[in-house]
Amino acid sequence: MADQSQYHWVEVKIKCDGELAEALAEVLGRFVSNGVVMESITEYNPHTKENEPVGGMIVSGYLAVNEQLEEKKQKLAEALWHLGQVAPIPEPSYQPIEDQNWMEAWKVHYQPLRIGKNILIMPAWMDPKPDEKRLVIRINPAMAFGTGTHPTTQLCLQLLERHFAGSGEVIDVGCGSGILSIAALQMGAAHVVAVDVDGQSVISTLENAAINHIQPERLEVGKGSVEAIRSGQFSIQKAPLVMVNILATIILRLFEQNLGELVAEDGILLLSGILEHQQTDILTAAQSAGFTLIDCITESDWVSLALKKSEPGASNAAG
Repeated sequence: MADQSQYHWVEVKIKCDGELAEALAEVLGRFVSNGVVMESITEYNPHTKENEPVGGMIVSGYLAVNEQLEEKKQKLAEALWHLGQVAPIPEPSYQPIEDQNWMEAWKVHYQPLRIGKNILIMPAWMDPKPDEKRLVIRINPAMAFGTGTHPTTQLCLQLLERHFAGSGEVIDVGCGSGILSIAALQMGAAHVVAVDVDGQSVISTLENAAINHIQPERLEVGKGSVEAIRSGQFSIQKAPLVMVNILATIILRLFEQNLGELVAEDGILLLSGILEHQQTDILTAAQSAGFTLIDCITESDWVSLALKKSEPGASNAAG
């Protein structure tokens, strides 16, 4: 019997522009194991010593090497062909990956990433310089979870820097690898409730929290979404700051599930994962739920919004 430690995966990787990334992720997600990663294409700049976006996106996922592999590859090719009738799509690349070599591959490519004015995302195996002044968040890159290089994560972290008061409670809906939750805690949040519908996200968030020496009582992580929080499955049902970094179509669905009720009066809602052409629909839903736009930042085709919950009877018009 083969040693399970030798189990292989095939990495599927497709380069595209930001407009196509969401559609490609949806298609790829039908076939791969453990979810899909969407990340900016970056290059290390030896002068600034930072990873810098160079345009475009990479959508990737992992196919298990088993008797269904060739059938899945064929079905994926057919699905991509149909999507390609709408817009040209480059051929996907397929790269065999051994489980035990997964982290070694990350160590070669994943470098520290400076975000905003005061945040430094680092791989877990590296140490910051002794004189590092930035807030360090260590991430252990794992299959199917983001590492901070996606524009939506970077934009949300920048909004967190701008609008988080540095204390109190925070709710993170769709926590993924836990970067946003850990950042809020590193900035001084007293307690964070982080939820995701994917059980692997819960595991990843807990692992990354431990790497960053987050006290367990400060971070409450569980499987679920808006309805789970509102129904009392977690210790808090509202917070002065709520973060949602997921696809715009899901954000709209969450508003229908009363996402706005998670935000305390006069609280802040940070929304990310929105393409430019989706912004109007998101703002309409947010304003209908009693929110006023207070900040908007963009990168490539992506938009992130900061909104304030209006007092009852106050105007919803965005300033």
